[in-house]
Amino acid sequence: MLACSVFLFPCQPADGQVPVHHIEGLVHGFLVLRTLEGETLAHGDLIQVAHADRVTAHLIFHFKDGSLYDETAAYSQLRSFRLLRYHLVQKGPSFSSPKEVSIDVLSGQVTVRYTGDDGKEQVKTEHMKLSPDLANGMIFTLLKNMPSGNGEMKASMVVATPKPRVVKLAISAQGEDTFMLGGDKRKATHYIVKIEIGGVTGVVAPLLGKQPPDIHVWILRGEAPAFVRSRGPLYSGGPTWQIELESPAWPDRADRH
Repeated sequence: MLACSVFLFPCQPADGQVPVHHIEGLVHGFLVLRTLEGETLAHGDLIQVAHADRVTAHLIFHFKDGSLYDETAAYSQLRSFRLLRYHLVQKGPSFSSPKEVSIDVLSGQVTVRYTGDDGKEQVKTEHMKLSPDLANGMIFTLLKNMPSGNGEMKASMVVATPKPRVVKLAISAQGEDTFMLGGDKRKATHYIVKIEIGGVTGVVAPLLGKQPPDIHVWILRGEAPAFVRSRGPLYSGGPTWQIELESPAWPDRADRH
């Protein structure tokens, strides 16, 4: 208790799960994916529905070059957040190779479909010990429920390279950054998500230039926390891109005739 009070950050439960401070519900948000130079790559939707304590979040990006990123996370929010099922499809020229990942957390079964060096589809299925703090498809939700403070939260994530493996995430707040909304200044909390590979691979990865880049996420705090922006790789080994909120654009009245 003393250690937690020193950092002004409540203790994370022993199982690593994030307590529910803000209940998730019905959401339909519009997103845009851009390069760091501002080039628009894809437009997307975040569609979320909730039934009792079960939530399904569906994030989909349609790329200008025809590529597709389609991610679905189903999780429970009874006292704490826990991932139940996860499904990811990425294909098209924007990705180094097509890939499909399915995770059943309760059974521990992880299936990865990908194209091998010979051009044929390969399937890897493994039964893994998956901890309750698995964060695939849930990072933005977890960050909206992080208490204010300067401490660090731990989580885990399954990555497919293409062999599935579990990596640790170290998440911490880096203060507040200012953004403009309708001419008014607002403050968003800046979080950094560091990927810890672990083991011998984790020791040599920085030396070989293969340490995954940090993921940066900005969350508007308050009574109803909201995602504002993120910056980092969309997929394992991918370039750094930005995800931002997008506003609908209406055609001029003259164009309607």
